[in-house]
Amino acid sequence: LDLVKTNFYRGQRVHHVQPGIVQFGDPQTRNMQKAPDWGFGGSGRPIGVKETSKHTFDRGAVGYAYRTDQRPEDADSQIFILRIANPTLNGKYAYLGHVTKGMEVVDKLAVPDLIKNVTLKP
Repeated sequence: LDLVKTNFYRGQRVHHVQPGIVQFGDPQTRNMQKAPDWGFGGSGRPIGVKETSKHTFDRGAVGYAYRTDQRPEDADSQIFILRIANPTLNGKYAYLGHVTKGMEVVDKLAVPDLIKNVTLKP
C-alpha cells in the first residue's frame, strides 16, 4: 500500500511478459539504458510476507513476485498479473488482489510499456 500511495510504480515499465503473465515493479525500468538489468531491482524493502495465499491464481490475479532462488518473504516491489489461470502458483505466492476492470489492457501489455499509474480500490 505504501508503494502505491507514494507513486513508486509511476513511470516504471513492464519488464517481463510471457503468454500467461505480465510483471513490473523494478525502478530500474525508468532507465532504458539499464534494460539488461531489468527485473533484478526493487524498493530495497522486502515486504516480509511469509504467508502464501489460500486464494486461487485465476486470470486477473495480482501477486507479489520473487525470484525462484528466494523465499516468498523476500518479495519486494515486483508484481505480476496473470493473463491465464495458473494453479501451480497456488500456495506459493502472496495474493494481492484481482484486476476488476481493464483485463483487455493487461492482455495487450508488452515490454517496455510504460506504467502511468497504479491505483487501489477499497
